[in-house]
Amino acid sequence: MSRRLPVFPLGTVLVPGAALPLHIFEPRYRALMDDLTGAELGTPLIAPELGVVGIERGHEVGGGEVRHLVGTLTHLIDSNRLPDGRWVAVFSGVGRFRVDEWLPDDPYPLAMVTDLEEPGWETADDAALAAARARTEEVLAMAVQAGDLTGPVSVPWSDDPWRAAWQVCAAAPIGPFDRQRLLETERVAARLERLMAELDGAAEMFAFRMGGR
Repeated sequence: MSRRLPVFPLGTVLVPGAALPLHIFEPRYRALMDDLTGAELGTPLIAPELGVVGIERGHEVGGGEVRHLVGTLTHLIDSNRLPDGRWVAVFSGVGRFRVDEWLPDDPYPLAMVTDLEEPGWETADDAALAAARARTEEVLAMAVQAGDLTGPVSVPWSDDPWRAAWQVCAAAPIGPFDRQRLLETERVAARLERLMAELDGAAEMFAFRMGGR
């Protein structure tokens, strides 16, 4: 069933299970935080949840961007309004949604969305997750050697397989468009298979950079 949801377009792609710290300074998103927290009226006007979508073309500030249609639902877990009206807030990804219709950005981006259910965990997903975790750590180490990242590269993987399967997607040193494709992939095994291919491409790039030194 479609429902109304405030949406925050970002130049990065958030996946479920990941935390999202935000520094909020645009007037439209200040209004959003007021509605989420009830800072002005003393009681929240909307549920403390926010949809986050990646930007396909355009910029985060100013509006007019082209947005992806599959995003991550988040819950507000901490917030603080600064004396000048800006906000610092932390949201946590809890699931995925699909945009059915964009509504007018009044006073902030809104959409009619449908929540996407996570697929059930299959036995074959265990081996796919183990391989993806190992390969992610290998490629993260290569990224550090190539100078793209600073250590450490060891990730405290969750014991929960659903969360860990999204952790590898968040930790992998890949670009936002590649991560968006992972977000849009339904089955866990298919998502991790796609991730492995993207990690192989990233490994080739890092190996080339290190070879040219």
